Amino acid sequence: MRVFVLLFNAGTENEGIHTIQMGAINKVLMFESEDDATRYALLLEAQDFPTPTVEKIDSEEVAEFCRDAGYQAEMIEAGMLVIPPESNASELDWQKEEVPPAEEEFSEIPDAELDSIRRRLEGLL
Repeated sequence: MRVFVLLFNAGTENEGIHTIQMGAINKVLMFESEDDATRYALLLEAQDFPTPTVEKIDSEEVAEFCRDAGYQAEMIEAGMLVIPPESNASELDWQKEEVPPAEEEFSEIPDAELDSIRRRLEGLL
């Protein structure tokens, strides 16, 4: 059966699937309806969550992923209104591998030499 799930960074090496954490359990929502999945994605976006992509996928593939990852799959029937939780995880699994911002590097050139270079460059103007 084909279902719709929400993916972040779809098609990249840093792709992640949307889950809801309930206690110690992570649930992957599988929507029967693309419209319902899109509506849920818009609700997430309204909560300043990164914009997810609605992707069509086989429910067996999702179930296998959930078994391998220790998650649970939850089917959301067409027309069922599901609202995202009010709080979001502060650290997302698919963000952990992002490259951290580069630390500011300081010049090893002494200030006096920098001033000399600056004066010569200004002299060219």
